[in-house]
Amino acid sequence: MSIAVGAATRTMAGGQQLQHTPPPSSCNWLVASRVVCAQPCRIRHGLVCRYSSKTFFAIETPFSFVARPFPRHHQRRNGSLVIRADADYYTTLGVSKTADKVEIKSAYRKLARQFHPDVNKDPGAEQKFKDISNAYEYFPLLQVLSDDEKRSIYDRFGEAGLKGQGAGGPGDFNNPFDLFETFFGGMGGRGARQTRNKPMQGDDERYDLLLDFKEAVFGIERDIEVTRLEGCITCRGSGAKPGTTPTLCKTCGGQGQVMTTAQTPLGDFRQVSTCPVCEGSGELSTPCSTCSGDGRVRKSKRISLKVPAGVDSGSRLRVRSEGNAGRKAGPPGDLYVFINVKSDPELKRDGNNIYVSAKVSYIDAILGTTVKVPTVDGTVDLNIPAGTQPGTTLVMAKRGVPLLGKANLRGDELVKVQVEIPKNLSSEERWLIVQLADMAKPKAGSSR
Repeated sequence: MSIAVGAATRTMAGGQQLQHTPPPSSCNWLVASRVVCAQPCRIRHGLVCRYSSKTFFAIETPFSFVARPFPRHHQRRNGSLVIRADADYYTTLGVSKTADKVEIKSAYRKLARQFHPDVNKDPGAEQKFKDISNAYEYFPLLQVLSDDEKRSIYDRFGEAGLKGQGAGGPGDFNNPFDLFETFFGGMGGRGARQTRNKPMQGDDERYDLLLDFKEAVFGIERDIEVTRLEGCITCRGSGAKPGTTPTLCKTCGGQGQVMTTAQTPLGDFRQVSTCPVCEGSGELSTPCSTCSGDGRVRKSKRISLKVPAGVDSGSRLRVRSEGNAGRKAGPPGDLYVFINVKSDPELKRDGNNIYVSAKVSYIDAILGTTVKVPTVDGTVDLNIPAGTQPGTTLVMAKRGVPLLGKANLRGDELVKVQVEIPKNLSSEERWLIVQLADMAKPKAGSSR
């Protein structure tokens, strides 16, 4: 049987003719060295085989294209060709044929992490990583190159020499979780289970603190009561009843994860998820009666909090290790105190400066005067210069708010002068003002 890629008709054994057409130019399939037949299921490109009755489907993976059979109840004689590439495993990995297991392991880890969502922020990276981690059958390279005997056969005879070898045996990975644990350093399977069995960092806790205006300006030391999760004294944070020994979870077999298989028109798809029984630990324990197996109990604690000078609404203070205790006797998180400041009826704050208004009569504005002005330090005297215009702003240096973390540096207080004009005048006041107005008029015949 001779087959070439391209629109042509080739003669098969027995005089039968095999007609096929090439895939569209957008398809990036590898050059084929094997052709298998498939029923037309509208999922791949139109290569037509007129003599096939066996059904296959094709899946694109990050490493190669694989064709796998799946049953159909109603088969038709007309089928489609699906090309499967016998890709060079070493070329796919980007390593030489003399590469040792360390290099092969490193190459696989690089491929997996290339699509890991924590590393690759591309929109499709997460889905690609799930495809890699959930489909064990996509990794023939691992089964071959990790087994010395199979690798030797592959080096001598290629993939054809592996036919009939079957899965399993020394060096094989019958469990996909074991496969990931070996090659990806704990991205799945036992690595995930071991991670969940290790002490975990506790969550942070939040506390909202309301301060008076001057408390925020100058700082204050205050006791606060926080309710948080603390390590259980009875089980010492393990969550297990004292004197008992954890047993293997029968649901996941100690892996901490379970695999579900769904049959779809495209074949069998596998999904890996956290075991719902052991919650990913891989073990089951008799729960502690005090903490109900959580390893933590909720308690209240009084904490002395020192609020620095210069905080404002929205400021956040961090108190280390005063948050919730971690699981499995893990270290606690931090306590974050969020500040809210009450407003003052007279003083207005903007950053480190304070704004206030001072009202003076029009006579005082003309002649000058001294007025009492409220500040964060108390009431002080402010000199209003003669001839002060309405809306003038006077600066009282270093009467503002201390800089956060630099209490020796302060902002200013800015005083806006409001000149009050009387609406009702006595007859004597009016006569005097008229006299002033006449004095302000230029005399007749005087030069300007």
